[in-house]
Amino acid sequence: MTYKLIVGLGNPDQRYERTRHNYGFLVIDEIAKHFDFPKFTRRFHGEMSSHTIFDQKVFLLKPQTYMNRSGVAVQEVLQFYKFAPSELIVIHDDLDIAFGKIKIKSGGGNGGHNGLKSIDELIGVEYTRMRLGISKPTYSTDVSDYVLSTFTQEELKDVEGVTKFIAQHIDLLLANKHSNFLSKYVETVSR
Repeated sequence: MTYKLIVGLGNPDQRYERTRHNYGFLVIDEIAKHFDFPKFTRRFHGEMSSHTIFDQKVFLLKPQTYMNRSGVAVQEVLQFYKFAPSELIVIHDDLDIAFGKIKIKSGGGNGGHNGLKSIDELIGVEYTRMRLGISKPTYSTDVSDYVLSTFTQEELKDVEGVTKFIAQHIDLLLANKHSNFLSKYVETVSR
């Protein structure tokens, strides 16, 4: 059996629940719901659940360390289970991508994302990142205020479509068929 660790980045405090920076948490929650994962438990500085889907043991992790220390939780899980970074998928918000778009890449820079910086410092960069577009603010505001602001009601409808699509097509991600996943996404969801 093969293994995957899927990490959604976000902040643990309830006031951040529907913010742009918690997009990763929203995806993890939808995957857990879609595949009826067991209840999340507190482990490794995070909330974690695991379940076998598509003949793979999949671990879901929502670090509870706040964004800037996400790497602490990720490193603990990788070390405990002896996972290689190549068995890791990190799902996060990205200002540099248009709202509603998705990009997937392995390795590379962190684009100034503090959660990725923390992970990169502790485990390196050889893991897969799913970058979920939140766009840059269209008004003059501090970037940290923007990413910590809640999605609008209209945006939440689109976010729900994105999270459901990811959960429904997670098999392609688990099989490392990133091009197929992105093509299907463009055909079905993307604007």
